Amino acid sequence: MDICKLARESLRHYLKYGRPLEPDREVGEVAGQRNGVFVCFKKNGQLRGCIGTFQCTTGSTTAEVAANAVKAGTQDWRFTPVRLEEVDELSVTVDVLQPPERVFSLEDLDCRRYGVIVQCGQRSGTLLPDLEGVDSVGQQVAIAMQKAGIGRDETVTLYRYAVDRYSEGKPGPGKEEC
Repeated sequence: MDICKLARESLRHYLKYGRPLEPDREVGEVAGQRNGVFVCFKKNGQLRGCIGTFQCTTGSTTAEVAANAVKAGTQDWRFTPVRLEEVDELSVTVDVLQPPERVFSLEDLDCRRYGVIVQCGQRSGTLLPDLEGVDSVGQQVAIAMQKAGIGRDETVTLYRYAVDRYSEGKPGPGKEEC
């Protein structure tokens, strides 16, 4: 099973049986890894749910994909929960995050190559790299700050991270909207 199929089947299993799917083996692309993961679902090209974690909160990247797929389909506050009948209509993208590294200047960021994490006290927000409609580092940081409820005049700590992006039926990186 590939990583995108795992995400879809995890959501389907949860919607059908009311309990999370517990993967019985590691998925090839991420076997043995412990990374943060974002899972995004789209329907007819429109975002339908996207949730992720900066760092692995489960035992493995495979388990993280399964858990975040359920959350993306049922707990993204921007959307009504996905219904079982919709699962086959969704396209799936999984971003596996590489470990974040602190940066000290906007010049160390590249909105096409790196995702960004902004932190101010206990508040933090992130934005994935290479998103449609995000054309500058300033825009990327501003959106991440807004998501975290951080004001423009507040001082933030910045981190960047690279991602390995997997999309169903799409070899190579593509633009997504999370």
